[in-house]
Amino acid sequence: MIKVQGFLVLLSLALTLYTFVDCAMRDETQIKKLPKWGWLLAILFTGIFGPIAYLTIGRIRGPKGPKPGKKRILPPDDDPDFLRGL
Repeated sequence: MIKVQGFLVLLSLALTLYTFVDCAMRDETQIKKLPKWGWLLAILFTGIFGPIAYLTIGRIRGPKGPKPGKKRILPPDDDPDFLRGL
């Protein structure tokens, strides 16, 4: 029983540390519902509920892949413009 409780405490600490660092490194525009400092306080002082709330409702998950305004960089052997010039 003690091993299970120790595992749950370590899991809670790891989740708290991960969410605190994730929130601290994000830009203000990627955080919803509360300001950044509010989420950091909630993560630190509410036990397991703060990190779970931050992960579910507090952050904006960006699109996967390249950003719409940026051109994708291709290596020379995949770039049609480079291959045309050969």
